[in-house]
Parts: sequence; C-alpha cells; structure tokens
Amino acid sequence: MAAARTIFAQCTRGVPRFSETYGHRWTSSSSSTDSSANADPNDLRPLSRPLGVREKPSTKHQTKMERLKDVLTNDDAIREQRQHLVKEAVTKGYFHDLNATRRHGGKSWIAPKVLIREDRSLYLPDIAGKSLLDGSEKHTTTLCLGKVTLLSILSTKISEIQTQAFVSPTLSRYSPLPHHHNPSYPHRQPNPLLQHIQINLQLNPLKSLLFSNWLPFLSGLRKTIPEEEHERYLVSSGSSPTGNQNAHFEYIRDALGYNNDRVGYVYLVDPNLRIRWAGNADPTVEEVKSLEVCTGVLLGRLDKERGKA
Repeated sequence: MAAARTIFAQCTRGVPRFSETYGHRWTSSSSSTDSSANADPNDLRPLSRPLGVREKPSTKHQTKMERLKDVLTNDDAIREQRQHLVKEAVTKGYFHDLNATRRHGGKSWIAPKVLIREDRSLYLPDIAGKSLLDGSEKHTTTLCLGKVTLLSILSTKISEIQTQAFVSPTLSRYSPLPHHHNPSYPHRQPNPLLQHIQINLQLNPLKSLLFSNWLPFLSGLRKTIPEEEHERYLVSSGSSPTGNQNAHFEYIRDALGYNNDRVGYVYLVDPNLRIRWAGNADPTVEEVKSLEVCTGVLLGRLDKERGKA
C-alpha cells in the first residue's frame, strides 16, 4: 500500500489542479461556494465548465513519433501524459462504465439551460470516422464548419435511444430533411443551416475492427439509418488518421466530458466549431426543451449574419 501511494504521488507531481486546467466556471453565483460545501457528493449537478479544447481543431493529427517527442521534451505534454496515466489507472476497466450507470443511469451532469457564452466556449476537437455513405474518411472539423450542428456520440443501442430522445424534437422543428418531420409537431421551421451528425464510436480495438470492416454490420446500419443521413453518420474508432489506435480520443474525452461510453452524448456546435451546449445519458424534459431553444437562437443569429452578408 505504501509503495502504491509513492507511485501515485510521483505520477501526480506537477499535475495542475482542475481549476488551473480549465479556468473559472462559465457560470457563477454568489451562493455557489456555500451550496457546494453542503451538497451531497452523489447529487447530480449542472455542467460547471465549458466543454472542448482551447486550440482551434485541425484535421492533421500528431504522428506517433511527434507525440513521443512531445512527451519527452514538452512540459505541457508531460503534464497531460501524467494526468492521462493517473486517470487511466483509476478508471480503466471493462466494468467501470457499466457500474457507473447504476448511479443516475450513467448521467454525469445536467445540461445547461442556456447557451454557453461564445467568449467562454471552447472548440470541438477533431474526430475522424468512416462515412456510412461510401466508407470515405470524414472529419468533424470540415463537416461542422459554417453550420449549426447537433453532434451525437453513441456506442450502444441504449446510447442511440438516448441521443435520439435529445435531438428528435429539435430536428422535428428545424431539420430541412423531410423524414424528420413529425406531423404532430405544430411549429416546424425547417432551416438548411442545421445538420445532424452521428458518430458511432467504438473505442474497444476488437469491436472497432469488426464494426468498421464487417460488411453485415455496415449493411445493417445502412438499412436502419435513413439514406439522407448516411453521409453524416460516421463509424469511428477514436484513433487519429495516422493509425494511432484509440490514442487521439482517449486524450480528448475529458475535455468533452465523455465520462461513460455506455451512454449517449449530444453537443450543440456553432458555425465556428465551438461547443455551446451539451447533454448526456437520459434527457429530462427541461434538457430537451433547452436544446431546442438554444438551437433556435444559434440558427436565428446565423440567419441574420448571412442576411447582412
């Protein structure tokens, strides 16, 4: 036990605190300090920080040698590697995420009621995947630029149901695709500036290999996913285009608040690739409504910008 404490102390030496890494919370309240002191640690709390990365994303990722050089010579990269190793040692395990679903159904935080301010929002990191349409590699960085995007990340059937529950009312109202139209929805305002991207993320190397190359699986997906959505349905292993399996996503999952790969995640991304809203697991009625309202706000702003241009 003493040896384990020594190893843990060595690994965490120089690792910045949470507040040093992410800065101040994007919302504040005069009573936040008092309430947090008396709060039950098992209570589900609102999202307390903007999700994403500080650097604008690029479709070019580090090669294995570039990453190794950074880890050996770059202080920031060394701290990042230590953080990753410590967190992996604590949470890595086949049953970790499964056991986490027993508390709040795997839900990590409550989605914000309003948009995250643009000046405090962070960028969506680039995620690559194979398009269901033709198997070509697509990047979120190029797909999301210039449009308002509902980005769903799913890995299981349950997560698929959860993400659909989040986005269906918003798509019924704003999506330009006819199959999203719900006759019972009275306020339909289709807007071509809205798109829905789904990422079927398989971080397990064996499952990833099977799902991305197994023809029966891909054929089954093409039958169940409407044809109009094939181009923006990506099957991803979370790896970088250079083939560094799983390494890329494992280093950005904390930035995305992706704490449990058994549940679904939905991100509202603005035309400048910034994450302005996020939700996870089973949605509440309030979360579904806030996503619809926030999407409408971004679309209205983008319409005005295009009109002025």
